[in-house]
Amino acid sequence: MSLRPTSRLLQAAAAAAPTSTSYLPGHLSLHFKKLLVVIKQTAYEEYSQLRLRGQAPKALRWKRLESRYKAHKQCVNDLIALLRRHNVEFTTVNRVELDRQHLRGVDLVVAVGGDGTVLSAAHFLDNGTIPLLGVNSDPSSPDELKVTQKQSDERRSHGALCMCTSLDMHEGIARVLYGDGMLSRRNRIQTTVKSTFSETRLVPTLNDMLIANPSPAAVSRFRMGWMTEPRAENSGIAGDGSGGDVNLETPAIVHPTYGTVTRFGGQAYDIVRSINVWSSGMWVSTSTGSSAAMAAAGGIIMDLNSTDLQFLVREHMLESNSGVECKEAGHGMLSDGDQLHLRWNSQHGMIYIDGAHMTHELTLGDEIQINNKAPPLQLFMRDFVNAKNDPHVHPISGLSR
Repeated sequence: MSLRPTSRLLQAAAAAAPTSTSYLPGHLSLHFKKLLVVIKQTAYEEYSQLRLRGQAPKALRWKRLESRYKAHKQCVNDLIALLRRHNVEFTTVNRVELDRQHLRGVDLVVAVGGDGTVLSAAHFLDNGTIPLLGVNSDPSSPDELKVTQKQSDERRSHGALCMCTSLDMHEGIARVLYGDGMLSRRNRIQTTVKSTFSETRLVPTLNDMLIANPSPAAVSRFRMGWMTEPRAENSGIAGDGSGGDVNLETPAIVHPTYGTVTRFGGQAYDIVRSINVWSSGMWVSTSTGSSAAMAAAGGIIMDLNSTDLQFLVREHMLESNSGVECKEAGHGMLSDGDQLHLRWNSQHGMIYIDGAHMTHELTLGDEIQINNKAPPLQLFMRDFVNAKNDPHVHPISGLSR
């Protein structure tokens, strides 16, 4: 991942942070001229719809939900006023209604809500050509972060993927509109699922991916190995059939025994160093997502500059006589050029992409190809140099605690 200014227009600003007066309308030309604003649908709005049908849970605390809803709507209204003040053309769409048709002619997407809204918007930016900017519409206050024995649940989105919050977006978004701001290239996971009669490439995964049985109490059975191209050797029998000299320079593809060769996209691959796995599933994460579920499951927090992927088998059930190689195979890294292969051996399975909203169903016999070849996402991010004292920023990865 690299950080770079979006334009040379304001490189001189590196010596001294610009003030809001530097971005008054008419003083500079806009770098982004057509925006799509993706707006989160709050829990208050979702539960209100259920209440109309008499299906809302009885234990809901409506005043608290309404307070969060009002804070979010105030942020949305402030953002719209900001864009109008800078004469920016924009359209708005609810997160649940977002479709690819909304991206036509857009040169910047702004996601207003939290990390979930950023991730949802990122799934539609699978080519990596349109930048994305996240705004945390309802950040926790410093007082709430200091509470050690909470009498109430005030948890909100961490905003780890958001460049700014409702408290500082006026300066931050203005900087981006006029060509400043720090733009990062975030590595993503590319996943292809091959079934009996189809081959499906899933949307790129920005944070992490869980492959598991839909029931948390059921065992996830799969065979895991590494994909390599079949080796070519000089077989010594290639010729033209005329009885002349044998052409030893003609390579012949040597395939291993039956059952270890597969194809993806018409390309043949050998599967090597494979093991049978009984577990609760497997996490795969990018460096961006390594400080979230991966770290909580026992993985390591990766450097944000890393393009590697990390995988971790959950609750790996091993026999007492399992070798060291088998025990260590459940956690590791995929570097550039590496490809992980899974053969799903359970009756039911599911791939969860960046949370529970985006899923792909698996059936017995499906094969999964995993690598880091997905187009990177262009994501505006917090200036970590100036935010080093921010309690939301992790001291190693730069992501939220």
